[in-house]
Amino acid sequence: MADQKPTKKKSVLGRGLGALLEDSPAKHPSEDILPEVIKAGVFEIKLSQIQVNPFQPRVHFDKEALLELAESIKVQGIIQPITVRKIDTDEYQLISGERRFQASKIAGLTQVPAYVRTANDQQMLEMALIENIQRENLNALEIAQSYQRLLAECDLKQEELGDRVGKNRTTVNNYLRLLKLPPTIQAAIRDQQISMGHARALINVESIDKQLAIFNKAVSEELSVRKVEALVKALNEGQKDRNPTPELDPVKKYEINKLQQKLASHFGTKVSLKSNPKNKGEIKIPFNSTSDLNRILEILEII
Repeated sequence: MADQKPTKKKSVLGRGLGALLEDSPAKHPSEDILPEVIKAGVFEIKLSQIQVNPFQPRVHFDKEALLELAESIKVQGIIQPITVRKIDTDEYQLISGERRFQASKIAGLTQVPAYVRTANDQQMLEMALIENIQRENLNALEIAQSYQRLLAECDLKQEELGDRVGKNRTTVNNYLRLLKLPPTIQAAIRDQQISMGHARALINVESIDKQLAIFNKAVSEELSVRKVEALVKALNEGQKDRNPTPELDPVKKYEINKLQQKLASHFGTKVSLKSNPKNKGEIKIPFNSTSDLNRILEILEII
């Protein structure tokens, strides 16, 4: 009986955090690490041997929450191991679990339990971002920034991004739109001065100055999301009333309609002719097939 060839494992990149961190046979972290292979196993690793993750998407950590976590670690220990990759002999780099890593330092630990994985830079980034997004206490701006980095740096499309993080495209787009707000409002989202609901309402204001005016009112008066939405609606409706679309005078309108009928008769199809009081406009000549298009082009003497 012929020996069976070992089945080659498929790459798990892009299948979500669970797949990226999927367990495979455990080996000691001192063994050589092959590219594109993810290894499992929990090891006690010295904190001094672990570098922080350069791809860590989260910049701000709540100091009080870190101290609380440190106290918990002193009593309970680290319940969930951190995840690292080996980069050199007795040198590791954090993939996920920076809060546990930092809190362990505060708690006075010298070593921590860790999963050892192998990952290239893109895998590192994707793991860190997805792990970060899945945290419950992440603010809306941090989620938006993580989504943007996944799109830009991991070369994903919005549909693919939605699959990665388990969100539909509309939800993803709502977060990404937050990055179009001015820096002052983005900082307020980050610092939880306003909620995602407040921010989504402000996005619908075209003028940055007016966005900031409503934002300042919302913060100073502690307005609810519903009240901010009402302010934005009133502002937009007021702008429409002040800038009504100018209508053509009856004589000009009659001439346009008459010319539109002549064009429709000439081309043997419905023609749309639009013009504004400044005598700017457009003509649309629809066609139903390639032969119909060729017929119109012949009338225009283009072919």
